[in-house]
Amino acid sequence: MADTVPRAAAGPTRRTRPLHDRRHAIRYWASMAVLTVLSLSFVTILLTYGNPMPFGTDGFWRIVTMRTTDVVVILVVALCQSFATVSFQTATNNRIITPSIMGFEALYVAVQTAAVFLFGVAGFVLVTGPAQFLLQAGLMVAFATLLYSWLLSGRFANLHIMLLVGVVIGGGLGSLSAFLQRLLTPSEFDVLTARLFGNVSNARSEYLVYAIPIALVAAAVLYWRARRLDVVALGGDVSRALGVNHLAEQRRILLLVSILMAMTTALVGPMTFFGFLVATLAYQLADTYGHRLLLPMSFLIGVTVLSGAYVVLRHVFYAQGAVTIIIELVGGTVFLVFLLRKGRL
Repeated sequence: MADTVPRAAAGPTRRTRPLHDRRHAIRYWASMAVLTVLSLSFVTILLTYGNPMPFGTDGFWRIVTMRTTDVVVILVVALCQSFATVSFQTATNNRIITPSIMGFEALYVAVQTAAVFLFGVAGFVLVTGPAQFLLQAGLMVAFATLLYSWLLSGRFANLHIMLLVGVVIGGGLGSLSAFLQRLLTPSEFDVLTARLFGNVSNARSEYLVYAIPIALVAAAVLYWRARRLDVVALGGDVSRALGVNHLAEQRRILLLVSILMAMTTALVGPMTFFGFLVATLAYQLADTYGHRLLLPMSFLIGVTVLSGAYVVLRHVFYAQGAVTIIIELVGGTVFLVFLLRKGRL
């Protein structure tokens, strides 16, 4: 018997999508356009403002070329921190933690402190150079891989236990570093303190040859697997019901996150709350579950925040070295406010 029910009587088709209506799409793409303009503006100011040479001369472009290294470092740090933090929060299903909980910064601080403690100021030579950069990054990746491979396998696999163990190990390394720092001479401690603040100036141009391709590959793989990240964000039960091996996906995500965090930490030093600040702003502005939309926006926010902070503090307050201190202060404040909020996360 033919179906005589009118099409309209069947009711509207219900669908869900990352941008659920036209107004939401306009808001998202408008935010992306504003962030793009702001990031390009800040980058242009960093490259050209305060250049003493006449515009268009060889000297002008030579200075611009010298400043390009800082801009490239900002782009690499923003890419690593944004993609790593958003992906880590998805894998752990928790928006109030950052990859720093796995002990990357603590291990970096311990390596730098031990070098100065054992060899004095000359110890910085031992941890400076492409080989040393790759060695530090490799240690961080190996540390994280052993941690989650051990604690996410077997009968008692538990992500929360892994995070707690990471906190304990990070705290232990931090205490050991603090003890060694108390035994340093004042001059050694001053040099070490300047090194332990996350700073674009800590990066060297020869590091970028290795950091850029590694960061791009890891970020590209995360973006390529964005739809799987959408499924992982639904939780273990729903992921398995949809045919996704949730534990295996978690391991892959954490491996890529550890690579990105190792790159940024070995390149510029610890930046604990920068990734959290960027990810939080991305969630609020994008207001979507789709990682193919979240990841690019978080990257643009990272570039805008970091380059904008350098422009303001370098050319307005002449306090270039305080950039990451201010970012960490703002990020830490946002973290506390976010924790104490009663509304929607």
